[in-house]
Amino acid sequence: MSSPNMPSPAPNATVIRVGRRSAMTGLPCSVVLMVIGAVGIFGIVLVAMGKQKGEATVTGFVGLGFAVALGVLGVILFVPFWANRRSRILIDHTGLWLEKGDLRNVIAWHSLAGIALYWSEFGRKGKIYSLELYPNGPIDRDDPILWDLVCDEEPLHPGLPRVRHRIVLTAPNQGPVVEAALSHVPQIWLGESQRPAGHIGGPDVRGHRERTRGRTR
Repeated sequence: MSSPNMPSPAPNATVIRVGRRSAMTGLPCSVVLMVIGAVGIFGIVLVAMGKQKGEATVTGFVGLGFAVALGVLGVILFVPFWANRRSRILIDHTGLWLEKGDLRNVIAWHSLAGIALYWSEFGRKGKIYSLELYPNGPIDRDDPILWDLVCDEEPLHPGLPRVRHRIVLTAPNQGPVVEAALSHVPQIWLGESQRPAGHIGGPDVRGHRERTRGRTR
């Protein structure tokens, strides 16, 4: 968490605005879905009041229900996109900093045993990337900023730890992130590796809630 007494990234740190790019794509899509949901709700209200045009059919009800479901999905997607719109990655000589709104923490270079880039196919022609940050010791699985970056799975090499930080990257921002990291710690670079589709996975939300009793510290 950032505060006046905490260290800050260097003034010349490389800045990658990961949240802005995701929000520019995700927010409009989620808004479209919410509009479809609103149309579905409006249609259901008309049917309930008997003011619809034509006779109500099962197919029509299914269509309205599907529209409402899309609207709910839009709300679910909107919340994280909006919350993370100001997220940034900053890279300097000390490490990789992650900022989420007013919160900030750093994964220091000296705490890492290696860095690798994973990628997998996403859709027909796309790719999704992840920066794998292998620590040289234990990490805090429930850090307020970094907990949702923690993954636990087989490492790239047997000598590396299973538990590590994984930062999801898109095609446009993976290049700048890797280039900036290599400029500071080329000696711990482990290379690039293709993984099976869907390799990103998700954070251990249930475990985090159980360990923190439902609240962040």
